[in-house]
Amino acid sequence: MKNKKCRLMVVDDEPIVCRRLKQILEKAGYEVTVFDNGAHAINELEKNTYDIIVTDLKMEGVDGMMILETAKRKNPGAKVIMITGFAEVETAKQAFRKGVFDFISKPVEINAIKQVIRNAEKEISEPKKE
Repeated sequence: MKNKKCRLMVVDDEPIVCRRLKQILEKAGYEVTVFDNGAHAINELEKNTYDIIVTDLKMEGVDGMMILETAKRKNPGAKVIMITGFAEVETAKQAFRKGVFDFISKPVEINAIKQVIRNAEKEISEPKKE
């Protein structure tokens, strides 16, 4: 993904998290769109594709699992990274079965999220050899 900017979507029901991640990730060279409402994010995913989606797992109404399912249905190559303060084993297993790329626990450590996004970006630009 050298020539084109990687398109990121960030979904978190805490507006401050959205603002902070947008600022940091844009500074790192990504094109970032943020949503503090899962339903709005789903509407956007129905219309546009994103390379990487970073979503909170637990949100009112539309949660991270619904974001994951929609993103993978619309763009199977998209990498979905879940942020969670509630790393329940069953939820993690379910998310991996549905194609989540990775989990990041709250509070989000900036270097950790940037590294996971770089890993996802690398996997997009260098598809795995089967």
